[in-house]
Amino acid sequence: MVVIFLAALLISFLIKTFLIRSFYIPSGSMETTLQIDDRVIVNELVPDVVDLHRGDVVVFEDPGGWLPDSLPTPSPTGIERALEFVGLRPHDSNNHLIKRVIGLPGDTVACCNDFGQMTVNGVPLEEPYTNLTPEEPASRDPFEVTVPEGSIWVMGDNRNNSQDSRYNQGTPSRGFVPMSDVVGRAFVISWPYTRWSWLDNYPSVFDGVERREQ
Repeated sequence: MVVIFLAALLISFLIKTFLIRSFYIPSGSMETTLQIDDRVIVNELVPDVVDLHRGDVVVFEDPGGWLPDSLPTPSPTGIERALEFVGLRPHDSNNHLIKRVIGLPGDTVACCNDFGQMTVNGVPLEEPYTNLTPEEPASRDPFEVTVPEGSIWVMGDNRNNSQDSRYNQGTPSRGFVPMSDVVGRAFVISWPYTRWSWLDNYPSVFDGVERREQ
């Protein structure tokens, strides 16, 4: 029984390290797609093994300067730390964020056109995942950027309450998220059970948007 138990812990640790990982949602920046305290499962094969796509919901480490210097840090018990280490407890690190990928390397992302829409490489987007009213523009503040090689441009679904790429252009990463900081793609809400669902990346929204050559 001890051998079986240790083997199970080892398998869980390897899965958490290389395949999937659980995270909790600490803020409302992705509402109403994700709610505060939702738990999501993240595919850690993205982007090292599996490519990122526009529309993916990704967890990433703070590229530097996106989060306040000091955040209240919970004090997990020894058992909670052990469960987190082997992947049986959601990761509650304050150094991670979750947003939706809007631009890939080479993309020109801009807002807004005459109809208040976001555009990627000049193609307007109809974005059903945002919580904006039909009268609101896709971004309250106008911008236009070209995503550099090895980075992505991310935005929250709760557009008027999300400190995303738009509002971090003064940080060292200039608002872009290096691929090396991406932990993986969130693909399912695992808790609470009443909200269990797959997280869509809405490929039809980005139909006709092609990656530009660098």
